[in-house]
Amino acid sequence: MAKDKKIEVVNIVVNTSLGQDIPLEKMAATLTNTEYNPEQFPGLVLRIKEPKSSALLFSSGNVVCTGARSMEKVEEAIQKIIFYLKKVGVNVTIKPKIKVQNIVASGSIGFDINLNKLAIKLRNTEYEPEQFPGLVYKLMDDEINATFLLFSNGKIVCTGTKSEEEVNKATDKLLEHLKKVE
Repeated sequence: MAKDKKIEVVNIVVNTSLGQDIPLEKMAATLTNTEYNPEQFPGLVLRIKEPKSSALLFSSGNVVCTGARSMEKVEEAIQKIIFYLKKVGVNVTIKPKIKVQNIVASGSIGFDINLNKLAIKLRNTEYEPEQFPGLVYKLMDDEINATFLLFSNGKIVCTGTKSEEEVNKATDKLLEHLKKVE
């Protein structure tokens, strides 16, 4: 059953600190790939074409980066942010420590799922087919916590993990739980 499992990371959300203040107004005035409206939100949005990602920069030097599909791409995005800061006269002198907040992965488990049966037999589920065709399953295990969105055609979305290894462990646990119900 598990050999048909295909799941890949589609988004990694990280945060870091660049260790110094960032002149958001200057960045917004200088760079074209930014959005900054301090009356609405205190952060500046920086869109990065390659690797495709977005970052929220705060004047404190804190950064939230999202959209990269691998840790390698996350590192590239952080380096791009440092490059853009250099363009506005800010030299980042530290190597930022990157902390993963969330990884989102999606794919297929390779077989159809009876969502009605799951909603009855598994704990920690939410399923309202009149509202939304997917079932939400919160996997709470001693080793791993993750939230899955399950669809009847076997498509899944996994969120709440902090590494690709955790994604795979959580998906394997999900498959164990599904075997017990089917």
